[in-house]
Amino acid sequence: MYAIVDIAGQQFKVAKDQHLFVHRLQGDEGASIEFDNVLLVDNGGEISVGAPAVKGAKVSAKIVSHLKGDKVIVFHKKRRKGYKKKNGHRQFFTKIQIEGITL
Repeated sequence: MYAIVDIAGQQFKVAKDQHLFVHRLQGDEGASIEFDNVLLVDNGGEISVGAPAVKGAKVSAKIVSHLKGDKVIVFHKKRRKGYKKKNGHRQFFTKIQIEGITL
């Protein structure tokens, strides 16, 4: 059984006991959260597609930890002009564990 769910503006294919890195969510570590914007559910070959969401379907998850991603270097340069700009960025992520999918 799997589902496609919209979490923080991104779509993820999730299954039970799967670990997932999503953009930073509100909540403490160990807290349970539910996502009700389920777009598709596959229950053993029986597919339910929502328009836009499947009615009554929910995905429950647990927040495992909050962390930061790898550093990404952003470098701008214009040749022969003496213009250089270097910038770094680290995205905040939340690691969640999918506990179950209900219809």
